[in-house]
Amino acid sequence: MTFAVLVVDDDFRVAGLHARFVDDVAGFRVVGVGHSAEDTRRLVAEHQPDLVLLDNHLPDLPGVELAAQLTCDVLMVTADSSARLVRTAVAAGAVNVLIKPFSADQLAAQLGAYARYRRALPASVAELGQRGVDRALAELRQASRTVAPKGQSLVTARLVAERLQEADDALTAADVAEALGIARGTAQRYLAALVEERQATVSLRYGSTGRPENLYRWAGQ
Repeated sequence: MTFAVLVVDDDFRVAGLHARFVDDVAGFRVVGVGHSAEDTRRLVAEHQPDLVLLDNHLPDLPGVELAAQLTCDVLMVTADSSARLVRTAVAAGAVNVLIKPFSADQLAAQLGAYARYRRALPASVAELGQRGVDRALAELRQASRTVAPKGQSLVTARLVAERLQEADDALTAADVAEALGIARGTAQRYLAALVEERQATVSLRYGSTGRPENLYRWAGQ
């Protein structure tokens, strides 16, 4: 599953930077970049994004006021870390608040948490029960988990995730290693991290020797 993101910031340079950050995260793609509330309304109507990365400081309307008018999820980005701003953003429906300036890794962690939250809340009308609701909301708040474990490369993590996402069938660690030119053990570690982050699923296949082999799929495929 790929999530469509609209990036909104009054600063053209910052908007471009944030768009590049988003495009570097597997499972997310930028469908538009805006610089005002007017831009945002038009682009939301045109692209129907899953998520808007919304700056609070816009020339024609504060982001926290605009958020309440939108029909999609909003991740508020702001340099204002006051309790009042955070309360207002949450009351307006923002799924979270990210304080500027932030790094690519911090945004990737927020997007990863959002992806886990969305997967925990399927589009069906099935009843979740309290446990299911608690789990989904907990996923949303666990943005402190990084996309790649400590000591691993975010670039390699992205390449492994993209290879899995593009595959028509389940892949083994050997398949991923061969495709990317990395060691099988390295591929195994990155695939295990994706499973831990619930971005991928794993199942077992028993070969002719009787030894089990892990098969990996991108979550939602």
